[in-house]
Amino acid sequence: MQMKDFSAHGFLRVAAVTPQVSIGDPHSNAENMLSQIKLLAEQQVAVAVLPELSLSGYSAEDLFFTDKLLADCRLALATLAQQQTLPLCAVGLPWRLPDGRLLNCAALLGGGKLLGMVPKSVQPNYGEFYDQRWFVSGTNINETAVTEDLGSFNIRCDQLFEVNGHLAGVEICEDLWAPINPGTTAALAGANVLLNLSASNELISKADYRRDLVCMTSAKNLCGYVYAGAGISESSKDVVFGGHQIIAEAGVLIAENQRFAAPGSHLVADLDTQWLQHDRSQNTTFAQAPRPTPYRIVKNVNDPTPLGDLLRDHARQPFVPTDEHELDARAAEILQIQATGLARRMQAAHSQAMVIGLSGGLDSTLAFLVAFDALQKLDLAPHQLHAITMPGPGTSSGTHSNAHALATAVQAHLEEIPIDTAVEQHLADLKHGGDFDVVFENAQARERTQILFNYANKVGGIVVGTGDLSELALGWCTFNADHMANYNVNASVPKTLIAYLVRWYAQHRAGTHPQLGDVLRRVLDTPISPELIPPQNDEISQLTESLVGPYELHDYFLYHFLRHGSRPNKIYQLACRSFESVYSASEIAHWLGQFFQRFISQQFKRTTLPPGPKVGSVSLSPRGDWRMPDEATAKALLDEIAQLQTN
Repeated sequence: MQMKDFSAHGFLRVAAVTPQVSIGDPHSNAENMLSQIKLLAEQQVAVAVLPELSLSGYSAEDLFFTDKLLADCRLALATLAQQQTLPLCAVGLPWRLPDGRLLNCAALLGGGKLLGMVPKSVQPNYGEFYDQRWFVSGTNINETAVTEDLGSFNIRCDQLFEVNGHLAGVEICEDLWAPINPGTTAALAGANVLLNLSASNELISKADYRRDLVCMTSAKNLCGYVYAGAGISESSKDVVFGGHQIIAEAGVLIAENQRFAAPGSHLVADLDTQWLQHDRSQNTTFAQAPRPTPYRIVKNVNDPTPLGDLLRDHARQPFVPTDEHELDARAAEILQIQATGLARRMQAAHSQAMVIGLSGGLDSTLAFLVAFDALQKLDLAPHQLHAITMPGPGTSSGTHSNAHALATAVQAHLEEIPIDTAVEQHLADLKHGGDFDVVFENAQARERTQILFNYANKVGGIVVGTGDLSELALGWCTFNADHMANYNVNASVPKTLIAYLVRWYAQHRAGTHPQLGDVLRRVLDTPISPELIPPQNDEISQLTESLVGPYELHDYFLYHFLRHGSRPNKIYQLACRSFESVYSASEIAHWLGQFFQRFISQQFKRTTLPPGPKVGSVSLSPRGDWRMPDEATAKALLDEIAQLQTN
């Protein structure tokens, strides 16, 4: 099998480094940096960021004016630049221009040479900062230096540095705090990773603000952000430095260190630039923002760094928060969105009744709870919720009793309308042979939908849909049957999340209805099934996941395909890591093929979806989030999957 290389899927390994600093001793600092960076190179790090003025020490103060310090910084830089095997490194140092002006610079090193320098644009001169005493702004600096010791290089802000096909932009400390920061301009010029060499001191709550700045800057610029702060070996005469290291990606905190650690620490993480590029092309606000004058692109001649494995994990259930407190907040918010949308729909329809087909399964239970909450928002009585249970040839006693218990627990109006006779007559009219085939199954689904809409006409209500996002992705619904409703509250809730929402409701919202919690727990224990084939010994005989595959896999595939536009090969490689102890590689490849076959071929059902509230970043609404021709082919996707097990 072909060796895995995650760098081919857009992953870039980066590091924030806080070395031991001897203030005013660039040669010792260079030695410390070199030993640390060599260790990072052995870990396949492609980009390493060191703090602001780390060659001299940020707190060198008036020593910046001395010829000795400036000359030693230059010699130390030359020593670092000569190293052939280092990753792309951003190192801070003071630099004097021929006209005498001093700059606070980031020197970019790679491939055995100095690639260029980016000067700091914003020099703070307030509070404890007085950088303008020594340095001028680099905003308008555009110098070309031709030297014997360092070669030829540019000193300017408008340059990006290429590494392994990625473009890195640079800003220095206060640049991040500026109202219009240089990193945003660099991102608009093409940088998908921003490097910040910083010397931000520690104050009460400043770390929180700093973290928020980094995350929000990476969010608005849809980029990776690597922040390396000066450490505790800087002078503590008036301020203390904590060596804060932060790595973020599109608003998400990927990694963060413990501040005040011993010098010589580093933070390593993998960024996914393919995700970032997908989001940039999809986000029209970013895509249509005015671009700056083209930046200079500086090539790095280092060989690409292959990644045989990743340092970051990808959750098996990406739609479900892993943190319990976050899950509580998310569940409450999702239910609020669903119930608010449904309540507003009721008002628009001038209706005071809701009609829902209650099967006693998971999806219809969540929709039932949402409808119950919507009634409370509208100050309507529980009996305005009409729960219709329609037992048929495939109904088991377990789901049948669940449906009755749910309606009784909240005092909703319950109607039982058996469909056996109607379906039998319909199949006879069709001269159906009696097989348990698609006609037999769909006749039941369409009979139930007919009853719901006609009953809704009778009571002046609207039909509340129950189908979920996962079923819509797979086309696991009958066209013009359970596929249709007046308003589908579960339309953007995936199957793996629905169980958590029902469980949360049982734990946090069912207290005022004692019987409700018990029946919700029984629903959670009920196997997922459409119940269209007669049960055996009153046990459900038709298990959905044995037919279409595990929903946890399909939701994983769906998330990575829709949210990030990932190709099948990448989804497969990530899934093999995430589900290593659960499914074999061949099983994952098989169900990945099934997912794409169904997803592409079933678009015609999604093209005619009823309205429903969007609750997360992934939705299949044809009016907003996902537009695709019904006639699209899955051949190219399936061909790539077919190659997975042969390479």
